[in-house]
Amino acid sequence: MIRTTAILNNGDILQDIPLSRVKEDNVKWYWVDFSEPADKDIRMMKRFFQFHPLAIEDCLDDFSERPKLDFYGGYIFVLMHAINRHTLDSYEVNLFVNGRFIVTFHKKPVNQIDHMWKMVSEEGAQLTPFTIMHGIIDRLVDEYFPLIYSIEDRLNTIEENTNEESDSNLMDELFDIRHEMSKLRRTLIPMRDLLYRISNSSRLNSLKEEQLYFNDVYDHLIKQVEMLESYREFSADIRDNYLSINSDKMNNIMMTLTVITTIFMPLTFIAGLYGMNFVYMPELNEHNGYFVVLTVMALIAAVMFGFFVKIGWLKFGGRKRRRRKRLLKLK
Repeated sequence: MIRTTAILNNGDILQDIPLSRVKEDNVKWYWVDFSEPADKDIRMMKRFFQFHPLAIEDCLDDFSERPKLDFYGGYIFVLMHAINRHTLDSYEVNLFVNGRFIVTFHKKPVNQIDHMWKMVSEEGAQLTPFTIMHGIIDRLVDEYFPLIYSIEDRLNTIEENTNEESDSNLMDELFDIRHEMSKLRRTLIPMRDLLYRISNSSRLNSLKEEQLYFNDVYDHLIKQVEMLESYREFSADIRDNYLSINSDKMNNIMMTLTVITTIFMPLTFIAGLYGMNFVYMPELNEHNGYFVVLTVMALIAAVMFGFFVKIGWLKFGGRKRRRRKRLLKLK
């Protein structure tokens, strides 16, 4: 689908006009949006705009390219990444921009472009192609914040539930979160580098005012990357804490089994000793010998049990570990 908007020299706004009219002399600047373009739309873009073949190749490549800023004769080409909020997969949004036009090309719907399109229809006379470019990028970057804050909330929930009764389901969710953070980092870090180039490129010195706004977006990306790095460390702490708790539980189980085995060793020896089938064993003829042996065995077990409790090898109950909720939001 191809959409067109033209801002005339007198401030009037024309929308959905034929592509051939956007270059008329009374047009101050125009925006052409190729949304989910068909083959005929792509052929029209190639023929009408004569963009550089390398830029066209980047637009059409099915494999997601790294966000980039390229300078061609009379215009710049910007490739950036939008993100699917459900799968966290990224997809390309391509822009061709100069002071006279902005051309957007994307194979999937982009809500941020639709929002800016509506804004142009209402106040296009106050906007320029570069303010449109900034508005799209700014809204794409702002889209990352809710995803990052949701990760923080989920990590805090996991931390609160990671106690002596922890189960593997929490760790499954933690590993899912770490995978999601890896996906986000693969999107955010290249976008951060792109915004650094845009806001600091000497070839865009004529756009000093706009570069101030792009620098603000760059600051947002720095904050987002720092938050993700902090969350990665936090998730590693939770994982290590979980492994430590489970290792401690296993050690306690092994210690308990060892103590029980140790207590029964002398009892087994006594029972085995008097279970031998010798003809002459004086103690076997004692009238109360059976009860004496049972009493001795009980005393041995009680003494050993008390000793192990005293030295801390046997513990009963457990005090739940209190944790202080970790606040990760960067101010």
